[in-house]
Amino acid sequence: MKQLLTKDDICRMMSRAATKLREESALLSELDSVAGDGDHGSSMVRVANVLEKTFSPDNPVCCKELFQQAGWSTLSADGGASTSLLGTFLLGVADGCAAQTNTLDSRQLANSFRAGLIALQKQTKAVPGDKTLMDALVPAVDGMLEAAENEENVEDALRKAADAARQGADSTRNLTARYGRAKLQGERTKGHADPGATSVALLFEGFHQGFTERDRS
Repeated sequence: MKQLLTKDDICRMMSRAATKLREESALLSELDSVAGDGDHGSSMVRVANVLEKTFSPDNPVCCKELFQQAGWSTLSADGGASTSLLGTFLLGVADGCAAQTNTLDSRQLANSFRAGLIALQKQTKAVPGDKTLMDALVPAVDGMLEAAENEENVEDALRKAADAARQGADSTRNLTARYGRAKLQGERTKGHADPGATSVALLFEGFHQGFTERDRS
């Protein structure tokens, strides 16, 4: 039988991801100070607050509506481009979820996250190699899709996505920013990981950890 992701799992995943964003907020702001205003950490704390509030086990709506609520709330979180992009991604994930369902297998999970990526690609022209969050998000979604294609379970899909996101984020240390405000700093951005990509890596690591924690609860 295929391993299924339940609504409770998703709430646990989002809670763990929120915790990781909050724990690493100082690092995120430090990374952002290289080429930005140094406020990325505080923006991600706002996202963490949204995730914790929306993905509460007491929220009675289905998975699709959870992602919709989180998407709109993230768009309104006043965190500049980062919250706008993540909000768009979450709304895309919602579009990829079937209505009135509270369980997803690895293929449904991968397809919903692919829908989130497609929605984001309509908003930004950034691609992997530009030193943005796309350096982590694209390989993370690709990892999910590969796991689904191989009929692997949810845990393996989330692990592959987390590993790919982290590798993508780490790779941005060797890149020169070619997009957004950081582009103006040119070579100065080399040697530092992109804050947006790092945030995405933290999110996916939190998703994986939150899901595996169900076995210890």
